[in-house]
Amino acid sequence: MEQDSLKGKLLPFVLTVVVIVLDQVTKFLVVRTIPLYTVGASFFDGLVRFVHVANTGVAFSLGSTWSETVRRFLFSIVPLAVIVLVVVIYFRNQLFTRLQRWCIAGVIGGGMGNLIDRFFRPNGVVDFIDVAFFGIFGLERWPTFNVADSAVVVCGIMLMVSFVVVSRRETAP
Repeated sequence: MEQDSLKGKLLPFVLTVVVIVLDQVTKFLVVRTIPLYTVGASFFDGLVRFVHVANTGVAFSLGSTWSETVRRFLFSIVPLAVIVLVVVIYFRNQLFTRLQRWCIAGVIGGGMGNLIDRFFRPNGVVDFIDVAFFGIFGLERWPTFNVADSAVVVCGIMLMVSFVVVSRRETAP
């Protein structure tokens, strides 16, 4: 099968590179054009805003008040080790579908995009997409995110759905 060939396994990493480049270029532009903790642009009557936020924690700023040593280990070293493990499993596994390989590559790209910030940006991960959430779950605005976060969420959801679909196909009579 094509997805089992080396070319079939390497091709999805085009998405990894695209996600990393888009993520870093957009963050560069935000850092250069929007002062930290301000709104740079607003669209659709405030539904979507571009802001400049530095996040030293992880999702929803979890852990942002923890010590630098703990944050560096838990939010940089551990995720880097997980990404390396995922890449090893990716290349050893012969059962992933083409879609699953592309989804995994997207998640890796998003993870690497944020890790680049964690290692090279002293203020933390640059987040800049701010969306109104209309009080759902008590949130007026969804926590600010970036291209890397979007890739992880979208590709991660697609990957989970694909696992369910493949599993149901294999167990169907």
